Amino acid sequence: MVNNGSLTYDHDRDGRPTELGGCTAMVRNLNHDTFLVIRYVKRRLTVLIDIDGKHEWRDCIDVPGVRLPRGYYFGTSSVTGDLSDNHDIISLKLYQLTVERTPEEEKRDREVYLPVVDNLKLPGMEAPLEPMSGLALFLIVFFSLVAIVFAIVIGVIVYNKWQEQSRKHFY
Repeated sequence: MVNNGSLTYDHDRDGRPTELGGCTAMVRNLNHDTFLVIRYVKRRLTVLIDIDGKHEWRDCIDVPGVRLPRGYYFGTSSVTGDLSDNHDIISLKLYQLTVERTPEEEKRDREVYLPVVDNLKLPGMEAPLEPMSGLALFLIVFFSLVAIVFAIVIGVIVYNKWQEQSRKHFY
């Protein structure tokens, strides 16, 4: 999740509305430590996991277009919702990677003031729907009226048949 302070984490749905991505890792009842690598290089956020304890990294997520400003914070949590799991974050190691950048990339990265993700649709940020064309509106109204007339005709026929059946009773 990338947040600029305007979003809240939805605990009831495990953060699904605002997640960038995710993966499944079976980490219950293991006799060894599991590791997670979060790497942010050139506007690309990648997450790798090692759940086998063999230092063999498996891709979890890879999200391009993540723009993070300088001087902000990373947050971690071991909250698992209503589950009975107990996860501990033992350590957190942060490294500043040295990456060669062009002057244009350096200038572009300095201009980021709020954390954002390119092409991410967040709740309440959907584009407004395009209005219907005149032809589509006409066809919807026309076929709705035809269906209503058809239903009325069927109703009248069924009512008349019922009336005829009720007149034929001999006592």
